[in-house]
Formats: sequence, C-alpha cells, structure tokens
Amino acid sequence: MTDDVRNIVLGVIAAGISAALGWIARTCLWRRKLHRKQAFFGLPRNSECLLVVNRDAGGDGAVHRHDVFALLELSALIKDCSAHAQILSHDVAQQGFGERTEFCVGGPGSNRRMAAHLHSLLPGVKVNTDPEPGPDRAAFQIGSERYRVEKGVVEYVLLARLTVSQDARPVFLFCGQRAITNQAASRYLARNYEKLARKHGNNTFCLLLKVVNSQAYGPDVVELVADVTRAAQTPVPAPRNSHRATG
Repeated sequence: MTDDVRNIVLGVIAAGISAALGWIARTCLWRRKLHRKQAFFGLPRNSECLLVVNRDAGGDGAVHRHDVFALLELSALIKDCSAHAQILSHDVAQQGFGERTEFCVGGPGSNRRMAAHLHSLLPGVKVNTDPEPGPDRAAFQIGSERYRVEKGVVEYVLLARLTVSQDARPVFLFCGQRAITNQAASRYLARNYEKLARKHGNNTFCLLLKVVNSQAYGPDVVELVADVTRAAQTPVPAPRNSHRATG
C-alpha cells in the first residue's frame, strides 16, 4: 500500500469516526433535552394525560375555536413527549389530580374543573364570573391587585404549573379572560417551556400574562406581567364584619 492510499484510507476512517461521534453526541443531547421536557410536563414515554376543555357559553355546548387551537398546541407538546392524551369535557372530568398530567383550559365561568382547581390550589385568585356586563366582568383579583379586561386591547390569562407533592404529576392551568387568551397561554408555554423549566425546575409556579391587542395580533403578542405564585397560593382573608356599638 502506497503512502497516498494509506493516507486516503486513514482519512476516510477518521471522517467516519468523527461522523459517528458527532451522531452520538447529537443523539445524547436530543435525549437529554427530551428527558428534561418529559420531566417538566410529567409525561414519560407512553404515559397518559388529560386535556380538560370548557364549553363555549354561547355555542350550544360547542368548544370555542380558540380553545380548539389551544388543544392543538398542547397536543403537539404531548406527542413530542411520546405520550397519549384523553380529551374530556369539564363537566365529566370527575377525578382527582396527581396520577396523570392534566392540562385544563378555560376560565371558571365555563369550566367547573378550573373553578375547583382555583379553589383548591390557588385560593388567592378570584375571577368575576358575573354574566352581566360591567367594568369588572371577567376581572382577575390576585391578592390586592385587580386586572380588568379591555376586549381586544388588553386581556389577561393565568398560566400555572401546580403539583401537590414531589412525586405527583403536574396540573397545567390556562385560565384566561377570553378564549383567545387561553390559546395565547398555550402558545407561550410551547415556545418558552425550556426557559420556564430552567427557572422553576419541576416546581409549582403561577404566571400572569398579558395579551396585547389581540384584535390585530391574535394570540401572538404576549407579555409576562408577574410571577404571582405566592399571592395566588395565599388565601384571601375574609372581610371582617363591622360592629356598631349600641347603648
């Protein structure tokens, strides 16, 4: 074998080894990224989860189209984790939480399951569900702060990841003032879950998001207002009854 042939053979072998090492490295990084994603969402391979959806109040029991879009966003995340989803209406999802990951979509006015989760897990959050028109309709009360909706201009949504114990599967809440904000929150989660996982790990958090000018930009322009975890988990003190002295 001449020197030229030997150099060519060695070059081909070196290139093959480099390609194999590169493939192994990329595969390891992909698997590590996937495992972090599965851990954050509580969705190990072939696991089951719940998608709990509300009903459009004015749609004869139909699901609002923006909530359907939210379900599609979440379904893509679930598929990426090699998990499986069961879609349930809020009024038939009568089971506990922690055994399976749950994604709950819709405000408490149209989603009984959401109302139960807020009451049990986020007692510091109050949502005005009065159907009568008024400035406080659908407003959020979080601690001492109130957030009113300006339809199509400024709207708010809560995005929460909640767990009741270290080993329990999480519950994700998408509680918006309008259906389009539920879609905005699901899209925000899909785009930012890596950043959220780095910041919060697999712990509980509750974020208040603002959807800006949805009448022009749809669900795409979303701003993080604040991490309201502590306020949302702190029960609001009951108002004290005033007593007037008699005599």
